[in-house]
Amino acid sequence: MTTLNGHTNLQTADAILASVGAADALAELHQRPPVWETPAPLGQRGELPSFPVHALPSWVAEHVSAVAEETQTPLDLAGCVGLAALSTAAGGRAVVNVRGSWTEPVNLFVLVAMPPGSRKSAVFRAMTTPLMHAEKTLLDRIGPQITEAEVARRLAADAAEKAARTASSAHGEAAAEAIAEAQSAALTVESIKVPVKPRLIADDITPETAASLLIEQGGRLAVLSAEGGIFATLAGRYSGTPNLDLFLKGHAGDPLIIDRRGRTERVDHAALTMGLAVQPEIIADIAGMPGFRGKGLLGRILYSLPKSNVGYRRIDPPPVPEHVATRYDTNLQQLTIAMHDWDDPARLVLSTDAADIFTEHRRRTETRLRPHSGDLGHITDWAGKFDGAVMRLAGLLHLAAHIDDAWRSPIPTDTVTAAITLGEYFTAHALATFDAMGADPDLEAARTVHAWLQRTRTARFTVRELFTALPRSRFRKVTELEAPLDLLEQLGWIRREPEPPRTGPGRRPSPAYAVHPHLHQHGS
Repeated sequence: MTTLNGHTNLQTADAILASVGAADALAELHQRPPVWETPAPLGQRGELPSFPVHALPSWVAEHVSAVAEETQTPLDLAGCVGLAALSTAAGGRAVVNVRGSWTEPVNLFVLVAMPPGSRKSAVFRAMTTPLMHAEKTLLDRIGPQITEAEVARRLAADAAEKAARTASSAHGEAAAEAIAEAQSAALTVESIKVPVKPRLIADDITPETAASLLIEQGGRLAVLSAEGGIFATLAGRYSGTPNLDLFLKGHAGDPLIIDRRGRTERVDHAALTMGLAVQPEIIADIAGMPGFRGKGLLGRILYSLPKSNVGYRRIDPPPVPEHVATRYDTNLQQLTIAMHDWDDPARLVLSTDAADIFTEHRRRTETRLRPHSGDLGHITDWAGKFDGAVMRLAGLLHLAAHIDDAWRSPIPTDTVTAAITLGEYFTAHALATFDAMGADPDLEAARTVHAWLQRTRTARFTVRELFTALPRSRFRKVTELEAPLDLLEQLGWIRREPEPPRTGPGRRPSPAYAVHPHLHQHGS
């Protein structure tokens, strides 16, 4: 009896009622207003998918599920932080050879938006503590070498200083020999390199300090935080000038060069991981930060907007089983330590069947990028990196599934399929995120019309009346109202009235719409 738009199928009802001679009932049905369901919020594209935890390797998936249960948080939070943890373990130490010269590093930028009181910090601790353990193990392993090198360098420096003093006071034939000895001693000091203390993670850090630390650590670093303060820092909170270079180069794997007094430091392939859990309002804030979208930072982030379950949580959920936590801790540490010393990145390749699956996926993506018909046409800055993100995810999943020897076997079809599943999850959430940022012009136009309807408390209007009332700077032609009106009707805010029969010559009446009473009763 009811179509998707809530209209009553009167023809079907007429036939049924007429067949039983129910003339009075038929007349009443025609007079009864059609059912009008509650409208959907502007920008809502239906229920966002929950995190596909089954796409993760079992030791990660089990821990994600157990942490989400213990903390009573959505799977999305632990799942996304888990991906950031894998990126921290392997980022900068492996790349995926997709095809030809196309390679993708395996580091990710991941952002989860959740309201205050969502236990973000507890989840971060549970998912990233093994990285701290691995960092300590690496430090314990290299600690004696650091001590030995520091002592040797200090003794060499003392000897060089003594030789320099001798050379400065020498005369005649002895001077040349003393100077040569002083130079040799100075070169000895420079030749003694003190190993750097391993550092995997930074939190609230300036771009300048992060760049120095990344270079010091051989080209990789992770910024992991249960807050979003790094965005304000990037926007120039302290310096007054936005500084996005490290994050742009660190995602792409580009060279990073820092000029200092007397020396230049560089890495050929910077690898930065970012894993953040922020409050939802940060999403709107970063959309307006200078250069964030124009320079491509927002297009590099995998977004997650899980539905909050605050107010519906269990009070005494079961803790993470010890064997699940131990397995996760052991495997993540093992992956981190195994990848840490790879100076030349491990190169991962796709199996033939996996490459075919990915090629078909790319064909589907390409049609989605079409400007007027594709659902990703208005976020090409993000969607243009979508396929690359899928390959990064595939590389991480493969490394996590084969901790000791992932580079010895090609990435199989099931791993690429799992990566595509994760990619589709992040695509749905990216669409919702960019809607919240005002990236969809049709949605923004619909919001303009919606605001006018709410402000004027209009119960019925024609397209001509609407066009006359709205600013000409916003809608220059009547046809520009077609898309926003169609969107508002799909969401249930308005309903197009049947066009009355024409009774004579003249201009066709302007289409008329009824406005859902919910708009005036409860606002938006």
